Amino acid sequence: MTKLTDPVCRMGVFTPIFRSDYNGKEYVFCSMSCKLRFDKTPEKYVK
Repeated sequence: MTKLTDPVCRMGVFTPIFRSDYNGKEYVFCSMSCKLRFDKTPEKYVK
């Protein structure tokens, strides 16, 4: 099982339920609140 990292809170995500695409790349989140924060200003979290 691969651990992914939530770009907003940096928490490990083992079972990604919440997802967003930005500039052709998929990002996964630990919660809906992190997803919504990312969707509002993705450039803040993408390096």
